[in-house]
Amino acid sequence: AQHTLLYVEDNPANLKLVEQLIARRPEMRLLTATDGISGIRLARERLPKVILMDINLPGISGIDAMRILREDAATAHIPVLAISANAMPTDIKRGMDAGFFRYLTKPIKVAEFTDALNLALAHADRHTNIAEH
Repeated sequence: AQHTLLYVEDNPANLKLVEQLIARRPEMRLLTATDGISGIRLARERLPKVILMDINLPGISGIDAMRILREDAATAHIPVLAISANAMPTDIKRGMDAGFFRYLTKPIKVAEFTDALNLALAHADRHTNIAEH
């Protein structure tokens, strides 16, 4: 079974890195959006298993986009991982307080990224199993 991962990111280098990481995982399919509004639209249309969300996006911020997804019953359950260059403890606390599942800092560390993604997938699977029973 394929799991869909949505990555909302406006930086081509970061998109390319995540594409390379996901290419190693045949069970994953990557969707991408380059701004928060398109990310929200894609999340509602495709209902990905997990969402990676950059914080600093054109238009609306990743935090605002994540809040909109949380308020929508169709997408409220999807774990959203923040990925941001903002690495100060106050930035991380603000992201976690806003409701992100995990907060990853750039540059992306492969092991940390993989661990967070695996945790989010397991969390999503548990939610799916609960919803089906």
